[in-house]
Amino acid sequence: MSTTTQNRLESRYAGITLEGDPHALTAWFVVVLRVVMGGMMLFAGLGKFAFVSGEGFDATGYLVHGVDAASPVSGLYAAMAGNAALLEIINVTIPVTQVLIGVALLVGGFVRLAALGGALQMFAFYLGGWEGQLLALFDSTLIYAVVFLALAAIGAGRILGADRYLERLEVGGQTLLERFPALRYLMG
Repeated sequence: MSTTTQNRLESRYAGITLEGDPHALTAWFVVVLRVVMGGMMLFAGLGKFAFVSGEGFDATGYLVHGVDAASPVSGLYAAMAGNAALLEIINVTIPVTQVLIGVALLVGGFVRLAALGGALQMFAFYLGGWEGQLLALFDSTLIYAVVFLALAAIGAGRILGADRYLERLEVGGQTLLERFPALRYLMG
């Protein structure tokens, strides 16, 4: 295995320059991180389906009893639980999006979109679980949200993922990204 590959990280933003030379194995760890997070989301979503767990997912318990009163979203989540139509949408949306996020990360396709969805979901869980204590600021759901954002920023789908191939796909004599530039924000 070659460890002589030159990798370079650079960013210039708001007058601040960041630079670094990551190890040659960094790309492999990005793939592992993407697959682990994808597997976590896939199995979290699958476990919420009745055909897997024996009973369908119901967010009522979490929205009513699982959210601490000190949480900034406690009133919002309680109101969501009180609306039967919205609760049904939540009960379908959470497991379906978790499965879709998991599959997208595992195959490395539309990784930025999937990672953003994962980060938003984790941040919603983070807000619901926050008890107002300073030490509770850094819990696992916040860490997961940041990991999802890092996968999006790195462009983890371009490393041994479907996004690498999809972005180069020719459509009408142009690459997919040249023809549809907005996809740049969803893939990578």
